Amino acid sequence: MARWRNLLGIAVAAVTAASMGAIASPAMAAPPDPGGGTITPQVVGGTRAAQGEFPFMVRLSMGCGGALYTTSIVLTAGHCVRGTGRNTSITATLGVVDLNSSSRVTRRSTYVYRPPGYNQGGDDWALIRLASPVTGLATLPIATSSTYDNGTFTIAGWGAASEGGGQQRYMLKATVPFVDDATCNGRSMYNGRIIPAEEICAGFTEGGVDTCQGDSGGPMFRRDASNAWIQVGIVSWGDGCARRNRPGVYTQVSYFSSAITSAAANLPS
Repeated sequence: MARWRNLLGIAVAAVTAASMGAIASPAMAAPPDPGGGTITPQVVGGTRAAQGEFPFMVRLSMGCGGALYTTSIVLTAGHCVRGTGRNTSITATLGVVDLNSSSRVTRRSTYVYRPPGYNQGGDDWALIRLASPVTGLATLPIATSSTYDNGTFTIAGWGAASEGGGQQRYMLKATVPFVDDATCNGRSMYNGRIIPAEEICAGFTEGGVDTCQGDSGGPMFRRDASNAWIQVGIVSWGDGCARRNRPGVYTQVSYFSSAITSAAANLPS
């Protein structure tokens, strides 16, 4: 079965411990490969992001990523949170590539919204209200049509750099190509498990580059017609990490854009 790409229970406080090199993730058994053959975990082929390169990136204390949707709201994955309601237990870390940096910005959550349609198989998005606005950092607009749901995308996060590996101190980045629904849902890939209207696939047939455990909720984004970053996906799930014929599966933001916009406008403070 598919496996989410979050690590619930890992605290940012642990991430920022002085002794940190990387945080050991909980042991996870690799799921069987429906395509047959021997599974060899591959290093997710990222490189270190530069400070300020993606100022909208957010690290969440439950072991997920996110993007700064407004100065006081983070967009993340539905499976990263436990439901809708008042919640002051989440810490968001922003403004840095190095999670140990003394210049990091932190905010506590006040409220979480997860759509009522979320059922661990769809509607995989959520909003987190922060206790106070974050100034001086760019937000990440979301795609409101399918215009940008193709081409080459950028992924970034502090998740594992190899399947089953440790969480990262420094943000890593990579680029991955769009995989069309028919191919991604084909027998050699996910064999009908993709929800075409709600999900978008990205990755290489040969594997080697992908999001992984701890990247859940982070954005997949690309340049728009004005050369500005725009979010097209939310890291959701995948079979293993960077495996051959197993691209990453992302919540298709354009499909949910109206619902996200409406929920954000009505999110309690």
